[in-house]
Amino acid sequence: MKNYPENWFTQAKYGLFIHFGLYSLLAGEYKGERTRGLAEWILNNADIPLSEYRALASKFNPTNFNADEICQKAKEWGMRYVCLTSKHHDGFALYDSKVSDYNSVKASPCKRDFVRELSEACHKYDLIFCLYYSQAQDWDDKDGYRAYHDNSQKQFERYFYGKCLPQVKELLTNYGPLGMLWFDTPMGMTLEQSKELRETVKKIQPNCLISGRIGHGQSDFLSTQDNRIPSHPIEKLWEVAGTMNDSWGYKYYDHNWQSAETVVHKLLRVVARGGNYLLNVGPDGSGKIPAACVKELDKAGKWLKRAADSIYATKTLPLYVYEVPNYCFTARTHKLYITFFAPQNLKGSSVDIPNIANNLTDAKWLNLSTEMLGSVKAQVKQTKTLEGDPCYIVTFPTEFSQELALTLELSLAEADYMQEEL
Repeated sequence: MKNYPENWFTQAKYGLFIHFGLYSLLAGEYKGERTRGLAEWILNNADIPLSEYRALASKFNPTNFNADEICQKAKEWGMRYVCLTSKHHDGFALYDSKVSDYNSVKASPCKRDFVRELSEACHKYDLIFCLYYSQAQDWDDKDGYRAYHDNSQKQFERYFYGKCLPQVKELLTNYGPLGMLWFDTPMGMTLEQSKELRETVKKIQPNCLISGRIGHGQSDFLSTQDNRIPSHPIEKLWEVAGTMNDSWGYKYYDHNWQSAETVVHKLLRVVARGGNYLLNVGPDGSGKIPAACVKELDKAGKWLKRAADSIYATKTLPLYVYEVPNYCFTARTHKLYITFFAPQNLKGSSVDIPNIANNLTDAKWLNLSTEMLGSVKAQVKQTKTLEGDPCYIVTFPTEFSQELALTLELSLAEADYMQEEL
């Protein structure tokens, strides 16, 4: 399999996170009680005895998990990379580990290596293949950390050298190139341990990126808090991991799905500030992604297909001088993109966009309906305000069908975006 380009992360912008495991069978409920927290944390939060939780492995046979279909969908949704939970905090691995038999091949009737299946599907659909691995928390191992519990008697080094590092080496060695390893919750890991984990990754796959949660500043990019979008542009590499509803793992009663419009708006805000958006789906116990989730991502994917130039491989822009909650900017060389939210409210109206000093050479709408793209010319007037500041006046068509967001592409005489100070 081919190695990934070194700059893939800055080009990709949008990825698919997949949280899947034994917790998917419980679907957020244990003995008739709904979990108070995230579905994938149910073992910890509900204090399920390990013997009972481990017994779930004998029932784990997700016949509806189809890596090929998932990757095909990810491609349709406009995502450029896919990240699977190879082992979450519960300690159960979704691949054929020689380090621990507690995995989907040896402990489950399905006998399936989901990491291999997804690796092959990603290669088929030209997606960057990435893996999540819980390096510090392992609730099944007596020496793995466990959040909100007493860890003072644990011999973490025994787990770290006996399970964590050997399994990370397996993932790096047996499944082709990895775009990234997404580590999580370093807990009590020392600086030396984080460094050794980083060195282990880079020795085997130097180009594999390491997420912000490896701990002690040993990452290749910043990982924000879950679902938290920074309020301003960040120059370094960074990523927001977000959920489609209120949990990462599957909860049968959680129907609080983000709309396609919300997905598009969040993606735009992330990209406008220079980051990547890793959006999660949680397949159910059979391996099926909930239909309501698929429906919204389908809509967002159709929008993204027409607005692709305003998303992928765009530059980080400085913070615009004015607060503008109804639109945002992205850019590439000689191009400035202005994406307007709730565009149906702007039909036939004009919007002033002051204090941008670039000279225009052309303007066009990227994502009007197919029948209107060739017939509706973008109307943008370059002028000055009464105070003498440069100003664009954008006039919207009186009729169009786009509802999620409407993107204007401005061709610039200058290579880079220029903002005039107040």
